[in-house]
Amino acid sequence: TSARLLTTQIRIFLSEFGGYLKAIRWFLMSSHVEAEVLLEKVGRAGVITMNRPKVLNALNLNMIRQIYPQLKKWESDSETDFVMIKGTGGKAFCAGGDVRAIAEDGKVGGPLPVVLFKEEYILNNAIGTYKKPYVAIIDGITMGGGVGLSVHGRFRVATEKTLFAMPETAIGLFPDVGGGYFLPRLRGKLGLFLALTGFRLKGRDVQRAGVATHFVESFNRPSDLTPDPVSPLRPFRLFSSSSVEGIIQNLKADGSDFAKKQAETLARMSPTSLKITFKQIQLGATLSLQDVFVMEYRLSQACMRGSDFYEGIRAVLVDKDHSPKWNPSTLEEVSDQSVDQCFDPLGEKDLKF
Repeated sequence: TSARLLTTQIRIFLSEFGGYLKAIRWFLMSSHVEAEVLLEKVGRAGVITMNRPKVLNALNLNMIRQIYPQLKKWESDSETDFVMIKGTGGKAFCAGGDVRAIAEDGKVGGPLPVVLFKEEYILNNAIGTYKKPYVAIIDGITMGGGVGLSVHGRFRVATEKTLFAMPETAIGLFPDVGGGYFLPRLRGKLGLFLALTGFRLKGRDVQRAGVATHFVESFNRPSDLTPDPVSPLRPFRLFSSSSVEGIIQNLKADGSDFAKKQAETLARMSPTSLKITFKQIQLGATLSLQDVFVMEYRLSQACMRGSDFYEGIRAVLVDKDHSPKWNPSTLEEVSDQSVDQCFDPLGEKDLKF
């Protein structure tokens, strides 16, 4: 079967790096306490373990500042053959960045929105340009900041528990951490669809979409579970348009259940975020990874200057009423000029590598 073939392929790949299949089994099943991130050597493998299971291994500045220097050290270490990253708790690889902390600090003019986005993108770029094999075990929820820690690496291993999404337009942001690079490089308009709607890919679909490079069943999965359902992936022709408004017109004109559901989803998102994201994906298709991060840093700071991000965090994570009051409240009210300004250079404050 295809599942057995994929499992065989990943076993062969792992054997090429010293037979670390047993190590992966231990990585997936082991748990740690205390530190927010653990950095250790297992044989000739450098292992990064995100260890905040109570908050689904959400990525914070402290973790970034521990991971980055260790990555650089292992990259030049002759006794380290490859790097592997995983999460603890069994529910998530990493459910995203600590956006609530960013919002709280940003509201009072604190430095976190400036510092965290900058250092996170530098870390993401280090992963994308890493000279040694980088293996991300994306077992469980993988969103936002967790995507940045995995998708740019050479190998991304999904399991039947993987839940992948970039849901930032629902909180007044945009699919950052390099979303402007990898999303437009997925087939057809799939990347744009994922970026605008925050649609959740599950299990094998994460590999079918091209987000994961390999799929293996988690080692503690009962053997009597039924196979994954038929993939919902399809050609996303309805997302072929020169504007977000055009996409919504396509969806309404189509009238299928799928189209209606996506139109309803887009209606709940920040209009400003939708338009920023649309342009981000358009531009990112022809930019290098580093240039995408420079662009996204500019966008992150524009979102911090606006109001939708703080309102989105309030509605989704603080009050949890899921009724954000976006400003502007409609797509028609979001001018092209206001969108273009979000992409303007920041001069000396621009992201530099």
